[in-house]
Amino acid sequence: MKITHHPDDATLMSYAAGSLAESLAAVVSAHIAMCPTCRNEVRVMERIGVALMETLAPASLTRACPQMALRAMEAEVGTPLAIEADPLSDIPSPLQHLAGTRIDEIRWKRLGMGIWNVPLKLSHVGDGDLRLLRVGPGRAMPEHGHGGSELTLILRGCYSDEFGEYWPGDVADLDELVEHRPMAHPKFGCVCVIASERPAKFKGLFGRIMQPLTGL
Repeated sequence: MKITHHPDDATLMSYAAGSLAESLAAVVSAHIAMCPTCRNEVRVMERIGVALMETLAPASLTRACPQMALRAMEAEVGTPLAIEADPLSDIPSPLQHLAGTRIDEIRWKRLGMGIWNVPLKLSHVGDGDLRLLRVGPGRAMPEHGHGGSELTLILRGCYSDEFGEYWPGDVADLDELVEHRPMAHPKFGCVCVIASERPAKFKGLFGRIMQPLTGL
C-alpha cells in the first residue's frame, strides 16, 4: 500500500540536523526505512547542511560534533542513510534492537480493554517517550491533546481520526494544538510506534485516571 502521510518538512529537517529528540528521531528513522520518498529528502537536506557548514570558518569544538556533520561524513563515503526493512520482518530495522523483528513475538502489556503497549527504552532520560501500541479492532483511544510534538508510525493495520486514515508506513505528525480520538480499524486493528515529547492531555475521566499508571 502506498504511503500517503509523511513527517512534516520541519521534522525531517530537524532529523537531518541531528536536533530531534531521541524518541522522535527513532520514529523518523523507522519511517524512512519504509519510505523511499522521505529517505531521499533527508539525503538532500543533509547535503545542503554540509554545504552550509563548509562556508563557516573553522572553530574549536566545545562539545561533541553535531550529528549533522557526522551523518554528512557518512554520506560522503556512501553509507546508507537507513537500512531498509528485512522482508521477513514486520518491524523496521531501526527499531529492531529495541523491539525485536516480529510483531507477533512481542510480549505485550495490557493497558485496558483491547489496548496493549510495550515501552521502549531510550538511551537519554528526558528525550521523551517511545512505545509500541496495539489497539484491538474497532477500539478507540480516549480523546486527547498533546503536551508537545507526537509522532505515530503505523506498523500493522490502520487507525483513523479527524485527519484521515493511516496505514502501514504512514506517520501522523502532531503538535500541542491538535486534539483527536484515534480509532483502530474495525477488522484489522492497529499496531503502531508512538513517540512523544511530553505526556498526552486526556480529556475524559478514564484517560486521566489511567495516565499515571501507563505513563502515556
